Amino acid sequence: GRALPAACVRPGAPGVRAVRVGRSAGLGSGPSRAVASRSALEAADPAFAGRVRALLSRRKHMPMATTRRDGSPRISGTEVEFSEGQLWIGSMPRSVKGLDLLRDPRLAIHGPTEDPPADDPSGWKGEAKLAGTATALATKSDGHRFRIEIQEAVITHLNEAGTRLVVESWNPAGGYRRLERD
Repeated sequence: GRALPAACVRPGAPGVRAVRVGRSAGLGSGPSRAVASRSALEAADPAFAGRVRALLSRRKHMPMATTRRDGSPRISGTEVEFSEGQLWIGSMPRSVKGLDLLRDPRLAIHGPTEDPPADDPSGWKGEAKLAGTATALATKSDGHRFRIEIQEAVITHLNEAGTRLVVESWNPAGGYRRLERD
């Protein structure tokens, strides 16, 4: 579809920072370019991108955070679609989440999750989270369709022993990072 005018892209909140493990994706320069399509994430780190996609695809519905007119957060349900090398979401005509994104394109999506198995915490597959911006595209219906530009992708899981929290993150400016916590 044809891109509609969008608000300026704002850099995302800083994520977990630790020892740099991977290489930067080398996309753009400065905070206004610190976004990437899903295909850019896959090109920079295909294994990590595949794990993010698998975790986000485990179920159909997931929570998404947008910003209300007064600046407070709003949590809505959403579905994601992976196609054409991009991440997409849609919404009903004049839905509050769609109107939020038209006004302020920042969002966060938290993938489906389950508790770690009590008898084998290391068997927990973990959870994925994304932060980014939405670009509205023209549609043939009254509904909204948005392409998501990823500012940060995070996977949280337990280590092989099931004793430490592992936080893996990626962003276009800093690349891949991994942190283990007690």
